[in-house]
Amino acid sequence: MTADPAPAEKQPDTRITYEHYLRLDDEGVLGPDDRVELLEGVIVSMAPHSPRHAAGVRRVTAALFRGVGDRGVVSCQLSLVAGRHSVSEPDVAVLPGSLADYDRAHPTTALLVVEVAEGSLPQDRLTKAAIYAAAGVPEYWIVNLRDDRIEVSREPVRSLRRYATTTVATRGDHLELVALPAVRVAVADLLPARD
Repeated sequence: MTADPAPAEKQPDTRITYEHYLRLDDEGVLGPDDRVELLEGVIVSMAPHSPRHAAGVRRVTAALFRGVGDRGVVSCQLSLVAGRHSVSEPDVAVLPGSLADYDRAHPTTALLVVEVAEGSLPQDRLTKAAIYAAAGVPEYWIVNLRDDRIEVSREPVRSLRRYATTTVATRGDHLELVALPAVRVAVADLLPARD
């Protein structure tokens, strides 16, 4: 005779929620100099900016400011509540609405998220792509500094936490935002000068 296995106890979810994470600042646990973000319930430190990373962020921000104008809000390295357990700080995001819409709360959605990647490329491709797809962000760009190209992910499949399509754009190409079809930017304007 064999005994039935003991019922497994359900383990509590120990991941940090976005509400708890945002309180850490008020409680003095995290300060303005702490370069961290909440990804999938884990507080993750962010690497310092290399000169090429900073150049990429500046270029993307400038190109999107010019292209988007008043049709959305261009946000640079600020919090995006991308789910119950994720508060990322994308390098650049285009948000719906106007500045006043975010006077009292962090955005919970975006029309476009852009990450500038060199050392963070694996995390941006895997972890962050899954977070943004699950949040329903219609378009996610990775400015791939290693390979001098833009990786463009579109058509989020929220339930599968992935994008249905990913294409590559290079210098000479133009990108049109899915959520703002009148906005076109040149890939060459997004990439820092080659070494």
